[in-house]
Amino acid sequence: MSLSCDSSKNDKSSILSESSMHQDLPTAAANTIASSPIIDSAMSLEQALDGSAAPESITSQLILLDVLYYSFDGLLHQGQLLINKQIKDDIIAVFDTIRQNKFPIARAIPIAHYQWNDNLSMAANNSSSFCYRTIEGTNRLSHHASGNAIDINPLLNPLVWKEPYQDRPNQPQGAIYDINIEGTLHAQHIVVRELQKRGFLWGRNFQRYYDNHHFQKNIPAISS
Repeated sequence: MSLSCDSSKNDKSSILSESSMHQDLPTAAANTIASSPIIDSAMSLEQALDGSAAPESITSQLILLDVLYYSFDGLLHQGQLLINKQIKDDIIAVFDTIRQNKFPIARAIPIAHYQWNDNLSMAANNSSSFCYRTIEGTNRLSHHASGNAIDINPLLNPLVWKEPYQDRPNQPQGAIYDINIEGTLHAQHIVVRELQKRGFLWGRNFQRYYDNHHFQKNIPAISS
């Protein structure tokens, strides 16, 4: 399985000049944090969208959200998620839960940093949201293509195939799912429960595979 967000260039000037797109700063709890976070990502919205072939009908729905989290070094970090504005309040609340419980996030960097290559992003254990691509093997756009899905620590929460496909490799390749490892999600985990409470479907419940890092929320369709 090779997942790549569409990296073909279209007319960026028509996409990036839209006044309806804006960078959303900061998170709700940022002013309550006294220590200065380590900056994992400090992109502009233009940089976060650079190279995407998504149409304006989708990019106009996106915001760039700064998120605070503790990483595996035990220190406070600041990353960014490019998300659909309709899930902004959900993501702020989820990252409040993540930070308050010191659930470690390796990094959160818009996937443009990885040349729109989902495999590279997953291999780096990068948590991300928007990625304009179809679901593999179909012509249907992924929930990531409208920014209403989020992947969390994918290297620790890989996609694992169910029977009768269990001989297929995990994604990212070589990753192992072990709920005893810090940064891993499971059914009773407080982060999973917070996302589900907010209407997100956990990819672990998909039919053909356990997509352990993936959460998606149904929002009004955006035509492409």
